[in-house]
Amino acid sequence: MFDRINEGDYQTMIDGLAPEFVYDFHGEHALGGRRTTRDGMERWWQRMLRLLPGIRFDVRDIVVDGGPWRTRVAVRSNVAGSLPDGTPYQNTVMQFLTLRWGRVTSVETLENTQVLQRTLSSLASAGQPEAAAAPITD
Repeated sequence: MFDRINEGDYQTMIDGLAPEFVYDFHGEHALGGRRTTRDGMERWWQRMLRLLPGIRFDVRDIVVDGGPWRTRVAVRSNVAGSLPDGTPYQNTVMQFLTLRWGRVTSVETLENTQVLQRTLSSLASAGQPEAAAAPITD
């Protein structure tokens, strides 16, 4: 999935969601919030790629536990890319996912919020008001 996202195809992630899911990205910022609909996830990915175009995930560790009826997955990734002004962006992302029969029912994302918030503030100051927007929630 991360390889597909690195190619700009976030739809693969959305297609892997169960009919009922919860996606929490911690923090009170433009990328934070809780989403429970595919529309919300679509809008979130579009915003994320506008704010951090060309972002790439380098998965460092994956831990899997449980059977197909309740699979728990922990992922540690490095995330990197260039901001619109060419400034490099680097951060660490931790995710905890729950799957039922191969479909994602919940995702909890923790990214170093200090690094992310500084980056979003810088983008907003440079003329990208969406970087200071309220989280996309539904």
